Amino acid sequence: MATSSRLRIGIFFLCIGLFGCDRPLSYASDVRPIFDASCVECHDNSAEGVATSGFSMADYDGIMKGTKFGPVVVPGSSISSSLYLLVAGKTSPEIQMPPQHEGAWAKGRGTPLTDKQIEIIAAWIDQGAKDN
Repeated sequence: MATSSRLRIGIFFLCIGLFGCDRPLSYASDVRPIFDASCVECHDNSAEGVATSGFSMADYDGIMKGTKFGPVVVPGSSISSSLYLLVAGKTSPEIQMPPQHEGAWAKGRGTPLTDKQIEIIAAWIDQGAKDN
């Protein structure tokens, strides 16, 4: 009987690993703290990021509005969302966010997001980028 229970538990965790059966992410408790710690300093009110791109991360509405060039989040598709591409380092180094080296076009400097933080942002976008 114990072996059967272990098998079921193993299959459950395999499902989570293979099929992404993760819990729904919350903007307020999972994503917002990442933005507050790593992005809002430059993308709030009239800071450099807002002055340059028009992109305010002060609140959910600003994030969903995007930049003066258009939206940065495509709900349901992180790979189509420039926000994800920029923080995941999947763009030219000059425009990666947060800027972390002297070759960056932005004047401010930050610390790259951790792999876990990037995964949270990607999963939140893939789950529909909800304001929850």
